Amino acid sequence: MDYANVFDDVSFKDDPVNKKTCIKTEKLTADTYYFNPGQVLDYHRHPTGDQIFFVHEGEGVFYLDDGAEEKNILKSGVVVLAPKNVWHKIVNTGNKALIVSQATKQPAGMEKR
Repeated sequence: MDYANVFDDVSFKDDPVNKKTCIKTEKLTADTYYFNPGQVLDYHRHPTGDQIFFVHEGEGVFYLDDGAEEKNILKSGVVVLAPKNVWHKIVNTGNKALIVSQATKQPAGMEKR
């Protein structure tokens, strides 16, 4: 059985946002992002894989841009979807850490804007 606790070995980087892979298979990846206040995971998209984000701690904003930019407030307990091939980004707008996990269908590919 694969098992991970996102609060074990928590660590942050100044740049880029720290990303740790928790569990990875041929069809699914689960990663956790550790954002310092003000950090941004800039616009990118995954051409062949949906992503679901789970907010554990902190506050921020989740942006989607599929021709018109949308914003969703992130806080503990919130879950958001980034559909495949849709631009998205995350910004830590709070004054504390933001911890967000994601699950992504594999292979997803990745393109930066």
